[in-house]
Amino acid sequence: MNSDVKKKRVLIVTAVEAEKDAVLRGLCGAEGVDVIAVGVGSAAAAAGTAAVLASNAEQYHFVISAGIGGGFAERAAIGSLVVADVIVAADLGAQSPTGFLSLDELGFGSARVAVNPDWSSRLYAAIRSADLTVCCGPVLTVTTATGTADTTEELAIRVPGAAAEGMEGHGVAVAAFNCHIPVAEIRAISNAVGPRDRAAWRIGVALSALEAASQAIREVLK
Repeated sequence: MNSDVKKKRVLIVTAVEAEKDAVLRGLCGAEGVDVIAVGVGSAAAAAGTAAVLASNAEQYHFVISAGIGGGFAERAAIGSLVVADVIVAADLGAQSPTGFLSLDELGFGSARVAVNPDWSSRLYAAIRSADLTVCCGPVLTVTTATGTADTTEELAIRVPGAAAEGMEGHGVAVAAFNCHIPVAEIRAISNAVGPRDRAAWRIGVALSALEAASQAIREVLK
């Protein structure tokens, strides 16, 4: 990187203050990184990210959507981490007599935003080097958190290899993409994607994993 790029900042976008605080604890005052909490859901994420980038896009050279989320069985266990290799708005489309039609199939654009492979591979390598359990795979953005076995199966078929789901990644990614800024997504797993069992969620464990991941990537973000 040249000196001008090195002076630019990284923007990390979370949904809620608890996630923001976990990231900040992990970064431990790392310079050149701004962390914001923008609210729950793709619309809030897109609006909040776009508001920051609209007047300051030239200050940033990388955006990360970070937070906790659900993990798909046999891909991402509770307490583990997922680095997205693609960000997918999994329920953005239309129902039809033959099943769900994605935005891509409808011809209205794409429900997928490509992550920056170089940045994402560096994030993955840093997290793995810190002896944290991590995998790389599609991270789904949904407007309604999955709570049944049928929906889980449908999503797994719709997006083969799906590793995690959250509610903000696609919104953050679209805002960054529209400003021509590379984007990535990191999810710390708090619960299994499937039949809703609030008692089985481990939010504290996931926030600790998010904090550890944020500490692991500090050198990457310099």
